[in-house]
Amino acid sequence: MPPGLTELDRDVFTWVVEHRVQPFDWLFVALSAAGQASLLWIGLAPLLALCARKPLLFTTLVTAATVWTADLLTSLLKLAVDRERPYEVIPAADPLLRWDVAGSFPSGHAATSVAGAVILTYLIGRGGIWLGLLATAVAFSRVYVGVHYPGDVLAGAVLGAAVGLAAIVLVRRLRPTSAARPRSGAVTPGG
Repeated sequence: MPPGLTELDRDVFTWVVEHRVQPFDWLFVALSAAGQASLLWIGLAPLLALCARKPLLFTTLVTAATVWTADLLTSLLKLAVDRERPYEVIPAADPLLRWDVAGSFPSGHAATSVAGAVILTYLIGRGGIWLGLLATAVAFSRVYVGVHYPGDVLAGAVLGAAVGLAAIVLVRRLRPTSAARPRSGAVTPGG
């Protein structure tokens, strides 16, 4: 990251940590914990599928595959980049929770949350605003609790969006709608 952006990243991180609102600490810790191992999105998938009367198993499996793909890609990038966590570098960064074992860049929580929100919005067909707000809250919680820089979260969100959109393309190719032209090229009845 260019030096100017690195400084901005650290400054914004420090500002957020220094301006925490103690009564909300529990909320951001809970959001951060809920995003661990993509469990929030995999847990939401069958609930939303039931409510929307969508295929339960298909929705859950596609969501799990999407968020775990995003998680795998962030893990590989963390190994390649190996950016130190803010609390390892900035003395004022007093993390509210600390169980992270890999590098800081990019944020896996942000990647899996955005990927989960994107694919669930597509599969369920509604709720995109609420899922997007939940993904944003989980991603922001990582800065708030003191374990990621804002740049880590933004990079994770971009990666998650890309994975979510790629999953949509894959699902559409594997599962065409009834309005799609038949794959065999055969003429439809009455046509």
